Amino acid sequence: MYDIPATVPSSVSSPVPYESPGPYLVEYPYEYHFVINEPNRCEQEKPFLVLMVPVAPNNRAHRDIVRNTWGGESPVLDKAVKLFFLLGLSTGDGVTQLQEQLLQESKEHHDLIQSDFLDCYKNLTIKTMVMMEWLDKFCSQATYGMKIDSDMFLNVPNLIDMLLNAPKTNYLTGLVAKGSRVSRDQGSKWYLPQEIYPKSQYPPYALGLGYVLSLDLPKKLVEASRHVKALYIEDVYLGLCMQHLGIFPTESPEEGQFRVYPVTYSRCAYSRLIATTTHEHVDRMSVWKDFKRTGLYCRSLQVTPEQLNIFVPFL
Repeated sequence: MYDIPATVPSSVSSPVPYESPGPYLVEYPYEYHFVINEPNRCEQEKPFLVLMVPVAPNNRAHRDIVRNTWGGESPVLDKAVKLFFLLGLSTGDGVTQLQEQLLQESKEHHDLIQSDFLDCYKNLTIKTMVMMEWLDKFCSQATYGMKIDSDMFLNVPNLIDMLLNAPKTNYLTGLVAKGSRVSRDQGSKWYLPQEIYPKSQYPPYALGLGYVLSLDLPKKLVEASRHVKALYIEDVYLGLCMQHLGIFPTESPEEGQFRVYPVTYSRCAYSRLIATTTHEHVDRMSVWKDFKRTGLYCRSLQVTPEQLNIFVPFL
């Protein structure tokens, strides 16, 4: 099903006019519209957990891998899990053909959410906040949502098991960074000048590779965004909005369940994780097939730190 507002032409060829507020801020709040939508799935299917995967419009390969691995698991521990991909718009040659392909993909899978912002790294904060708008408007009846990157490995049963005992309000968890210093190095990908953010440290925030939140939070975060300048570093920006609300991220119950550095695959190590980044050239389909085969994950109950590749704080 498509929800195409009257203000957005059905054959979208370019994003809405965009005026950058500068190199370190993004255009949010702003009235973005959904070009492809699934407005009724959450109401009809009543998921416990919604997986939101931001991905570039032209990255069909990543979407198919997610669909055929961890994104295709439901129910898990008797809980319904639903998967959606969040996209913006592309520009340049072939954009009309790409949009037609996305419409066809949406008809096949009913899991695409596309909004009319320019899909690029600089606009990840916009993508995140549009995701929050969508969750609030179309999926607030679910209990939890997870934003997770498309190149991650996700152990959904471990995630559900954690959430069965988690708070249902004001809850956000993942790999929580505390005391993270603001980069003043102009060569850094995450540089921020002092006039944009004068403090030397950020408030606690969950790294954007994968975080889980109770679905009372999207409405509150969208409201907070009206009072907090929208930085281009999306996970930091959510942390600033959380700070504005007086709510802070929760550490995951077990250390090392969320991993920013790729864990070398073994069934034993992956059985103890919730989410990890993966090496670029790993065949994720083969990893998944091996992980899901029958048999014990670990050969003994004793797992060494080397097997688990215990996370060492890096901030």
